[in-house]
Amino acid sequence: MTATPTARILDSLAQISAAQWDALHDGRNPFIAHAFLAGLEQHGCLRAQWGWTPHHLTVWEGEALVAAAPAYLKDNSHGEFVFDHVWAHAHAQQGLDYFPKWLCAVPYSPVTGPRLLACDAAHRRTLTGLLAALAERNGLSSAHVNFHRDDEEPAFGDDWLPRVDVQYHWRNPVDAADEPWRDFDAFLAAFDHKHRKNIRQERAKVTRAGITFRVVEGHQASEADLAAMHGFYRQTFADYGNHPALTLEFLQHLAATLPASLVIFLAQREGRAIAGALCLRGGDTLYGRYWGAAETWPGLHFETCYYQGIEYCLRHGLTRFEPGAQGEHKLARGFLPSLVHSRHWIAHEGFREPLRDWCAQEAASVQRYAATLAAHTPFKSPAGTTIGHDRIDEFTARPAAGRS
Repeated sequence: MTATPTARILDSLAQISAAQWDALHDGRNPFIAHAFLAGLEQHGCLRAQWGWTPHHLTVWEGEALVAAAPAYLKDNSHGEFVFDHVWAHAHAQQGLDYFPKWLCAVPYSPVTGPRLLACDAAHRRTLTGLLAALAERNGLSSAHVNFHRDDEEPAFGDDWLPRVDVQYHWRNPVDAADEPWRDFDAFLAAFDHKHRKNIRQERAKVTRAGITFRVVEGHQASEADLAAMHGFYRQTFADYGNHPALTLEFLQHLAATLPASLVIFLAQREGRAIAGALCLRGGDTLYGRYWGAAETWPGLHFETCYYQGIEYCLRHGLTRFEPGAQGEHKLARGFLPSLVHSRHWIAHEGFREPLRDWCAQEAASVQRYAATLAAHTPFKSPAGTTIGHDRIDEFTARPAAGRS
């Protein structure tokens, strides 16, 4: 006889074993691993004063964990990458509190991946039902699920508003009908002349500056390597006047607990590291997260953040490279527009329907933008015409919800 499911809220992932949590996903996305999420909590990356309070939803049948969602009470919208400042302002104008809200996501990580961890589709639907019901019961303005996977879409009812945005992803090959690229030269051969020449010139500038690269994976990373990468990361945040959330202890934790996932590209000149890019490796995808540099050289950013990652994917048979959110400049370097999705439950009925219309208008605008980008890829077909036009149909044929 199956036990009746019960919900429990955890204020720390330390309250559950890694084996229980990780049994609910296939391990191909490192951001959802217990080691990653618990590490953020244990090593000072999440703090209530920064707006992050762990509030994880779990579903149990007896002592068996059957579903879970990494979730947080949020007192602001920082570190989410699905921007809802207009929604918060609208609530405030009506004298309503938008914060705290309940967010199901991976902190600081605009990476698509599993969000509704469950053994089957029925338990995923249980999670979305509980997210809405518990948010309402506890007087929260809203519940949000950011950057969920396509196969989780059926778990959401009509009361969950859909939003869509554009990122730039590298795929090998661009068209599934083509042969995969074997190396960087084969990748460049798919470009039109102008863009191929530009990339070669960018890479040549880095070489002429005497800059070389060292790829450091988690099991190889020394204390000096991790400290150098963390210093570059901190410098980037300081340059933009932002607060760096990730601690050196967290990077050390990743190297120790997820060594097969951590990948760092370190640029070296005259015997010392001058720049670095921090990435995580999944089942078939490389995820670029942070970069920084102590010196400024032409082409250094593109080489460190993009070309080294592409070469790594080609060497290791990875078929996707997601270098982070935003950045139209990525298009000219072989990263094509891809739609990413989120879902949002709004408690106040007076806001829910107007925001549904707002989301539909936003989605239509984003899809038009993505279609325009897809029509201007740097790639060429064998006949010499620019490819990417087939993807316009993929973007424009989808309804406002982002799904057919």
